[in-house]
Amino acid sequence: MSISKKLVDDMVNNGISFVTTVPCKQLGGVIEEVDKHPDIYHIPSNKEDEGMGLCAGAFMGGKRSAIIMQNTALGVTVNTLATLIQYYRMPLPMLISYRGELGEPVACQVEMAVHTKAILAQLNIPTYHFHDAADSEEFDKILKYTFMCNKPVAILTDASFWKGY
Repeated sequence: MSISKKLVDDMVNNGISFVTTVPCKQLGGVIEEVDKHPDIYHIPSNKEDEGMGLCAGAFMGGKRSAIIMQNTALGVTVNTLATLIQYYRMPLPMLISYRGELGEPVACQVEMAVHTKAILAQLNIPTYHFHDAADSEEFDKILKYTFMCNKPVAILTDASFWKGY
């Protein structure tokens, strides 16, 4: 089974039925699996903060949701995370490609990578960093955690996790 399929199966097994995505080459396989899964309603988003708003609406409608996004737009989500997702205690798994780490071929991606973990720490968002395929075995537990404690969580997946760009 591919990592992408395993991650999506874990989402479905944890009751996630709404997923929004922002395009990302690294996460393309997961986005493809989400899009074709019959138990997931998939809405692509133009921006990450817009996607979080969609997830909040799904939550208010009784659905478990997740967002799939790049870390490079994390900065635009700070207000939405603090004043909507966290304030109203919404569980939100964020599967995030961690662009700008070792092996990154695009120089402009590096700047946000320098700030990603600090932003998440400042917001007190539990953060997990997947480097190896074996790390995906923790995904199910992370999903259970976010829904148990009604908090957003960030799962950073770097280039080594995806075996390059």
